[in-house]
Amino acid sequence: MSAVFASIDFTPLLPLWLLAILGLAALVLCGWSLLNRSKGAIFRLAALAVVLLWLAGPQRYHEQRRTLPQTALLVVDQSPSMALGQRAAIARQAADALAHAKVPGLNIRTVNVRGNGHEGTRLFDALEQAAADIPAAQFAGTMMITDGEIADVPSALPDRLHPTQENGRHTTLPLHVLLTASGEEKDRKLSILEAPPYAIAGQTAKLRVQVDDMGPGTHPGTPADLTVRINGEAPRQIQVLSGTPQDITVPVTQPGPLLVSLSVSALGGEASELNNQTVAHITGIRDRLKVLLISGTPNQGERVWRRLLKADPSVDLIHFTILRPPEKDDGTPLSDLALIAFPVRELFQEKINQFDLIILDGFENRHILPHSYLENIASFVRRGGGLLLTAGPEFIGPGSLQDTPVGDVLPAHVPPDQSNMLISRFRPTLTDTGRRHPVTASLPGAPKTATEADALNSSSAIPGMWGPWYRALRPDSTHGEVLMSGPQNSPLLVLDRVEQGRIALLLSDQIWLWSRGEDGGGPQAELLRRISHWLMKEPELEEEQLSANIAANTLEVSRRSIGTPAATSITLTAPSGQEQTVALHTTDQEGTQVAHIPVTESGIWRVSDGTHTTYAAPEQDNTRELADLRTTATRVADMVKMTGGGIFWLGDAPSTAHIPTPRMATSGALSGTDWLAFAQRNAHVVTGRTPIPLLPAPFAMLLALALLFAAWWREGRAG
Repeated sequence: MSAVFASIDFTPLLPLWLLAILGLAALVLCGWSLLNRSKGAIFRLAALAVVLLWLAGPQRYHEQRRTLPQTALLVVDQSPSMALGQRAAIARQAADALAHAKVPGLNIRTVNVRGNGHEGTRLFDALEQAAADIPAAQFAGTMMITDGEIADVPSALPDRLHPTQENGRHTTLPLHVLLTASGEEKDRKLSILEAPPYAIAGQTAKLRVQVDDMGPGTHPGTPADLTVRINGEAPRQIQVLSGTPQDITVPVTQPGPLLVSLSVSALGGEASELNNQTVAHITGIRDRLKVLLISGTPNQGERVWRRLLKADPSVDLIHFTILRPPEKDDGTPLSDLALIAFPVRELFQEKINQFDLIILDGFENRHILPHSYLENIASFVRRGGGLLLTAGPEFIGPGSLQDTPVGDVLPAHVPPDQSNMLISRFRPTLTDTGRRHPVTASLPGAPKTATEADALNSSSAIPGMWGPWYRALRPDSTHGEVLMSGPQNSPLLVLDRVEQGRIALLLSDQIWLWSRGEDGGGPQAELLRRISHWLMKEPELEEEQLSANIAANTLEVSRRSIGTPAATSITLTAPSGQEQTVALHTTDQEGTQVAHIPVTESGIWRVSDGTHTTYAAPEQDNTRELADLRTTATRVADMVKMTGGGIFWLGDAPSTAHIPTPRMATSGALSGTDWLAFAQRNAHVVTGRTPIPLLPAPFAMLLALALLFAAWWREGRAG
């Protein structure tokens, strides 16, 4: 739109400094004339003033201006909280109506804001960024369609809504907020204030939770029912009061992940029950693991064991080395011996059940332990303990443990013949079972195939591959799982279950060569750590394992087996109790099957393959976005008031949304019951400018001569 405006300006015919000198000279002359009481001084002064005014060049300009349209931002909240109920549909309906509204002189630009949840909804940051390319004189203000849960409401007016004009003064631009509800809503929130990430198995863990009610008509101290469910077991209910922290205890029955599902009863008329529930993830761990290490004749591997077990802060190690059998006597008086007596009775009768793991490293009995104590070791394994033996030449000698009650639980038998002591250079290799078993699978440097293993045994050091050993025993029978093989493809590492306990037998005493880096060495510490933790029943090292995890709204189920998979499908139970059967799919990783299922419910999911059962729950979004799910004006009310804008409630359904009509206003209020307005800021651009002299030269000369004639006439009359 174009318009014509008039203005006055000066175009001097002489430099300003010269005009100033002439003006000063005229004042001096006129002042001298007045002092001498000259009758025509006033007329002469007027004539000089006319000449000076003409020399100043007064001009009247006619400007042709084109009015520029103003731009208003329409900021649409599309954060996760807007997905509740009909909010998103109401927002789309209102945004579409406002974006297509025809308002002369006003452009409406739409900005969609998708919050990430963790930092909350940041509409004012989006406002600053979107308005950056709009000229300050053309920015009209902002409309926001939201649920009111805005995390970055400033305490003072932002610069974009309080700009500086050309005259240096500030103006305030309106902020109009359109809320996706018919009025203030209520909400109940359950929060976990404290939850330990780890807890000791066999004890209890303490959680601190709090229920908060928000919105009109709510107050602290309102009773609510808190439901606690552990790993999908039968729930228990606890009565709590809103606004008050509540401590609850949960039993940690075994090592491994523990999922504690918490939910609170709904508040009447609340906006959403999404934040009425949460899940605490706790990992059960063993208390200080007690390990008994008995070494036979001092050997190179003894230091390896001590360094490995001492480095683990969760292990209490008791270590004894048998330097000589009890029947050997060199005549040294007992008073001169610096070594303590071997506490046989205390360890193997009175306190044996206090240990989690017994390690016999190159142990040769030679009547050191009575028959009854050896029976106690075998019973210790059967009742659930772990036993690890490393066997060398002593294993086929006269004091071999094979010939004692311990031999009844051993997973292999080596005939007492020196021909079964294989002395040759060989590289340990994994069996087919070993490549699947979690104790040895993915060990760095392991040969991938039997053919590769044969080639390695005949090679010198190969970077990254296992180094060689030089001695191993050859058993005539084994039972359990053979994970590693030695020379002539004989079993080298055998694991077995004996009733409730577990046992591992390493048929070589030269694993210490790996720690010394022999021809490249090998993962000695990692292998021994895994064997030890498997014996102590670490859940992650179980051969048959069913695991589940939820991420990105998808439940991933993994079934691992060291043999032929026993199940081709799993039974999935949703938090609501609905069951479904899901097929498992084979992967490239040996012995592993997986399934991916979309998660449609919050809470604990139960997964079972008929033998094993596991649970999964999504990581809870303890984000600002879920902290308050109400539609409310409380956060932005003060800001709207400071800008002179309005707050509008759109209603509860898109079909009946109460959408205000936008308009331009030249003065007065900027909002009403069903309308909102933006002030006209008169932004323009000059398209043309025509000068017209206010004092044309002929008129100025005639006027100056007339005034001089009047001065001459006045002075003549006076004479």
